[in-house]
Amino acid sequence: MPPSLTQLKLQVLSEISTIIHKALDLGQALKEALRILSASLAMERATVTMLDRDTGELVIMASHGLTEEERRRGVYKTNEGATGKIFRTATPLHIPNVCNEPLFLNKTRARDGGARPVSYTGVPIILGNETIGVLSVDRLFGEGVDVREDIDFLNVVATLLAQMFRISETVRRREEELRRENVTLKYQISKETRGLYIVGASTPMQEVERQIEKVAPTKATVLLLGESGTGKTLIARIIHDLSERKAHPFVKVNCASIPENLLESELFGYEKGAFTGATSSKPGRFEDAHRGSIFLDEIGELPLPLQSKLLRVIQEREFERIGGNRTQTVDVRILAATNRDLRELVDQGEFRLDLYYRLNVFPITVPPLRRRKEDVPGLLNHFLRKMAHEYGRNLFLTPGALDFLTASDWPGNVRELEHLVERLVIMAEGDRIDETLVRLALDTGAGAPAGHAGPAARATLPHDDGPQQRKPSLKEMERAEIISALREAGWIKRRAAETLGLTERQIGYRIRKFDLEDRVAAERMRLRNAR
Repeated sequence: MPPSLTQLKLQVLSEISTIIHKALDLGQALKEALRILSASLAMERATVTMLDRDTGELVIMASHGLTEEERRRGVYKTNEGATGKIFRTATPLHIPNVCNEPLFLNKTRARDGGARPVSYTGVPIILGNETIGVLSVDRLFGEGVDVREDIDFLNVVATLLAQMFRISETVRRREEELRRENVTLKYQISKETRGLYIVGASTPMQEVERQIEKVAPTKATVLLLGESGTGKTLIARIIHDLSERKAHPFVKVNCASIPENLLESELFGYEKGAFTGATSSKPGRFEDAHRGSIFLDEIGELPLPLQSKLLRVIQEREFERIGGNRTQTVDVRILAATNRDLRELVDQGEFRLDLYYRLNVFPITVPPLRRRKEDVPGLLNHFLRKMAHEYGRNLFLTPGALDFLTASDWPGNVRELEHLVERLVIMAEGDRIDETLVRLALDTGAGAPAGHAGPAARATLPHDDGPQQRKPSLKEMERAEIISALREAGWIKRRAAETLGLTERQIGYRIRKFDLEDRVAAERMRLRNAR
């Protein structure tokens, strides 16, 4: 004797109830519920359509009787079609024949053709007081049963599906909370193991810290902005280490230090025979960084022809090696940094606007040291400890030396401060570093911090292009020529490049080659202060 309608309903509800524990995989649990409906009842097709909170659209999360292509086509706005009406009004809807109903959009195209009429019944999935989706079927109990039975039973099933969603959301939120806590914990460990080079007590650096904690566990592209020497490379490394990609490579590429004619092959690799000397194939840095992160430093120096290729990698994660026609696919997170104003470069036609928008997803501005002076004492102590380990010497700063250093402007930022501390450790004869030794170390270096190098101090600085006691080497003459051109150009790289017949990129490379970045920054700061 076949079971009665009531027995059939109870059997189906019982079976669906037994899979609620599978709600951690919500899509699979919903699909299993629809399979149970189909196996026990006269249902041909069914869908569970849920609200995508990112797009604001209704998408088919699970289906029965639809192909994968049909399921993907089922995307609805909340104000269109039968699905949108059920979601918007939170009331059931029955359509006896979808072929005669304009409200039925048939976006999946699963109901095209056929000799007999096809009915449609849908009910809202409600959690609390909020509609979160729609459950719809083509006829549930067959022709001999009133439609009201379909709707009442579907409302009960929709309630069970809502509970699956609630369980899934509760677990998801808890996982996100644990992930955030884990990132915070790892960040604290990172601070302890890396010292105070990046983080600090100042308000600007605490804001940077908050931004790092937010973006590190995501897949977002990060653009680090700020002057040279502020620690952008280390921040990129910290973001990588706090992400799920930590176990995979962190690849660094300085876009300005690699000659333009070699940069493309460095980034994207080449095939054997692609050019003279290419005796074998070589993967590029993007392939080296697969499943990890690639850090593109000085991204503002990337030549225009390569910018379009980088844009494609960001958008599609695809590229071809030089001399090859096989498309390479990589899973890479992109971190970039620049000390230039990319928006200004866009206005000058030197940087693609679409690439700028792709890189500028999550910008973090790293403040210069002069804006975080309360961090200077901690940084000094950190570098002294570091040098004590490297040189086997324990030294301390006198109050006068500490006050002098804290009051400085540090145009070369943290990098300049670190170099000075190393110079002090080398020059110190005892275990005490006083203000006199600090001034002497500054005079011995590339120049005192802005605001502290008076005429007397500057007079003691060695002139890089002055008379030599011996015949200068070719490298020394090139360095002196670069300094002379920069000095005549008011320390503006573009003007100095024009004087020497170089591009701005080429002179930038030479400035880095001769370690003149801090010198250029200090001189430009001095000239600005003198105006």
